[in-house]
Amino acid sequence: MTAVLLAAAGALLLWPDGRAVARRRLLRAGPAGARAPGRVPLPLVAAVVAGGAGALLATPLVAVLAAGCAALAARARAAGRRAADDVTRQAVLAEALGAVAAELRAGRTLSEAVRTAAADWPDPVCAAALVRAARAPVTDATGGGADDDGTPAALARLSAAVALGTRTGCSLAAVVAAVEDDLRARLRRRRELLVATAGPRASARLLAGLPLLGLAMGSGVGADPWHVLTRTGAGQGLLVAGVLLEVAGIAWTGRLVRRIAR
Repeated sequence: MTAVLLAAAGALLLWPDGRAVARRRLLRAGPAGARAPGRVPLPLVAAVVAGGAGALLATPLVAVLAAGCAALAARARAAGRRAADDVTRQAVLAEALGAVAAELRAGRTLSEAVRTAAADWPDPVCAAALVRAARAPVTDATGGGADDDGTPAALARLSAAVALGTRTGCSLAAVVAAVEDDLRARLRRRRELLVATAGPRASARLLAGLPLLGLAMGSGVGADPWHVLTRTGAGQGLLVAGVLLEVAGIAWTGRLVRRIAR
């Protein structure tokens, strides 16, 4: 049991930074958010590994619980990575829109400005999405936040701004700059929400780890709680109830944080 806890702690310490992972994923070719062909989903891998470890080290009940918890944790991790990718992608788009506005103020046409701005960015997905949004009619980019390629809703606003400038004759540089300012304001609010909810999220993670700390402390004083929870009928019932309550508590905390964000 001690070896398992030490291995889990080492894995957490060596886990890569989420922002660095998001930046590397954005620099890969291919549609945003697309999964490589033949790649096994992370929750399935985590469930198989955790279930196999539980079956080898403990009982089938522990294996089932470990597989379920690992799958949920991997799913939450994947959702966090997607959110980090989205924030990074929107920051890249904000910089690109600023470059487009600067090129338009210099007297270049919209197509030239978009091509120049897109060529300066190493992410081919965002560059292609920016070019499509500047060329497509507004009806092609209004689909509620993201198209099949993962294009953020900012591109829909860019397409609408271009259509507005084309119809009314107003300055394209001004409307593109307005879209950029709106996107940067949304990113600032999103970061402020992350900071404001950092405390509750950290508390939830701390509370989620307390049962493991209790098991380690019990084993340290010779009480052997792991044997009681896995080898006795009452202990197994308490183990199932504890895991379910733990998952329910984490889910409820996540729901409260999402409601605050909305």
